[in-house]
Amino acid sequence: SLTGSPVTLKILQNWVPRVSHYFDKEHYTYVGHQIVIQESIEHFGAVVWPGALALSQYLEANQEQFNLKDKKVLEIGAGTGLLSIVACILGAHVTATDLPEVLENLSYNISRNTQNLNTHKPEVRKLVWGEGLNEDFPVSTYHYDFILATDVVYHHGALDPLLATMVYFCKPGTVLLWANKFRFSTDYEFLEKVCNIFNTTILAEFPESNVKLLKATVRKN
Repeated sequence: SLTGSPVTLKILQNWVPRVSHYFDKEHYTYVGHQIVIQESIEHFGAVVWPGALALSQYLEANQEQFNLKDKKVLEIGAGTGLLSIVACILGAHVTATDLPEVLENLSYNISRNTQNLNTHKPEVRKLVWGEGLNEDFPVSTYHYDFILATDVVYHHGALDPLLATMVYFCKPGTVLLWANKFRFSTDYEFLEKVCNIFNTTILAEFPESNVKLLKATVRKN
């Protein structure tokens, strides 16, 4: 069951669109920093989706509730890296993960936007949902305070591996923050599965963008 009385928010237009011939470079401002994101037209993961904007905005506005300073943060399906960059600016130890074909653009954006920051150096790693989790991220070594996921649920066949990945990384004490644009019945079916497994609270809704922002934690036995 889903708890919480969410705040209703609007995604703020805090970016200035710039268009170039091959790549779009989007300019955003979060936490007092200008962030330049290079998008790639070849991959789904290489465009900034509304969930990333919503969660970036929410983390910036709710730093007392979700204090990322010196926390270990894992982003799954990091895409262009905007959210990981914001988490890094907020002082987190960030590991941004995605599919191999997205990593080059992701690494470029993250290094470019964090190289002059006096913060923990972020890490970019390959993570295919549901594959090699124990080998690549053994439980004995890797424990995260926060798991971030935005717009990871859409029309694709990897929803079961995605759920398995969320379950794998969500240990007692871990907070999963998931923002998603809800378009299809499959999106709501996935939400239902999340609610069945985790303690799930809805933190915010962005009705104009159909985005919901949820917090999930492991159920205490």
